[in-house]
Amino acid sequence: MGCCQSSTVDPIEDPEVAVPSQPEIGRGGESTLTNFSFFDLTMATKNFSPENIISEDGSDMVYKGRLLNGGLIAVKTYTIMAWPDPKHFVEEAEKVGKLGHQRVVNLIGYCCEDNERLLVAEFMPNDTLAKRLFYWRSQTMEWLTRLRVAYCVAEGLDYCNTAGFASYNNLSPYKVLFDEDGDACLSCFGLMKGIKDDQSTTGSVNPESVIFRFGTVLVNLLTGKQVPPSHAPEMIYGKNVIQLMDPNLMGIFSIEEATIVLQLGSRCLQYEDQENPNIKDIVATLETLQTITEVPSNEMLEMINHAEVSSTQLSSLGEACSRMDLLAIHKILMKAQYEDDKEVIESSFEEWIQEVKDLQEVREHGDKAFLEQDFKTAIECYSKFVLARRMVYPSVYARRSLSYLFCDDPDQALLDGMRAQEVFPDWPVAFYLQSVALAKLNMNTDSADILKEAAILEAKRSQK
Repeated sequence: MGCCQSSTVDPIEDPEVAVPSQPEIGRGGESTLTNFSFFDLTMATKNFSPENIISEDGSDMVYKGRLLNGGLIAVKTYTIMAWPDPKHFVEEAEKVGKLGHQRVVNLIGYCCEDNERLLVAEFMPNDTLAKRLFYWRSQTMEWLTRLRVAYCVAEGLDYCNTAGFASYNNLSPYKVLFDEDGDACLSCFGLMKGIKDDQSTTGSVNPESVIFRFGTVLVNLLTGKQVPPSHAPEMIYGKNVIQLMDPNLMGIFSIEEATIVLQLGSRCLQYEDQENPNIKDIVATLETLQTITEVPSNEMLEMINHAEVSSTQLSSLGEACSRMDLLAIHKILMKAQYEDDKEVIESSFEEWIQEVKDLQEVREHGDKAFLEQDFKTAIECYSKFVLARRMVYPSVYARRSLSYLFCDDPDQALLDGMRAQEVFPDWPVAFYLQSVALAKLNMNTDSADILKEAAILEAKRSQK
């Protein structure tokens, strides 16, 4: 097997790189913020590598990073224009850092060095509501889970309001994260006051705009669609739950509960402030719908999907993935070559090969490294190829995903599996690799569900 070492300085493996360790804090407890240097965070994020981007909003980016002690962090960057006064930035960060609640992600540090403005939070391992609701095509978020998410978000907003944070910037499914237990919580980045990026119906950041945006989140949960806040009232106007509900739910939801959520959402989306419910009213309403109380969302999902994994016969690839046998997966991908990619290339395969002729040497170098199991080199070559192309065929992502698994980086492997799925939505290989990555991340319920979906997709393809 090839070596996964790199000649570049690695802040995780090189003891000479003094990246501070993450404070020992628990969920829902106060912490003392760490004042990181810009060098610290540059090392932790691998020089703010594009591959480490986990969220993007205009010029503001959120990167995944790893500290010296192995702890994972989320690093949000801001422009100097957003926070021209360094003292104000630090003061606001200190205020947010004092918060402690299970429904709010902990802020653990900041960087305010020269013109740099960065915040550092604990890393949430189970993605955002946006990704789960809008992009996980293989898994439909069940109705009880959606109710639980709405309640958890409302709880988080209620705590913040009580703690003196009545405003929340740009509340949306992208700001709702899932913790290690699978429960929803609010990103702490949205609590920084002074960022002029949230416009309410009155044109300023205020509690009413938070309620309005929460109403939009309820519409997202009902419909399963991305709906801009300005379009949410129009979307639900004059419609009942049968017309609005996410068709992927296949009718498996309570009409009574959905009607209550729709009515609550309608009240939140009123343009007259006095007609908006307050956050405590919202929490009380949603609390009555929690028929399974104090059950984390992942466990709830498992209860709903309590049936065993589909009896669909697994292929050799499916069997290898279920065993997490990386060498067997590697052998199968080598045998498959790039045959499946012909289904998703817009032009003829020969024309496409000619188009990227200049890049073929880079890809072929990656293929050679992949064959020889030199996975670090394979990752580097495939990454150069990906960055230079507008469209990348899915097998490149699949090979890089497996290379990441061999190099013990399941987070990046999962992202590449999802990228392959974006290019080729019904490709079983993309789902199988996601299943292995999720298992490596100890997300066993999600892994089993993805494995089942992959087997079903593979069975459908074999019948064509």
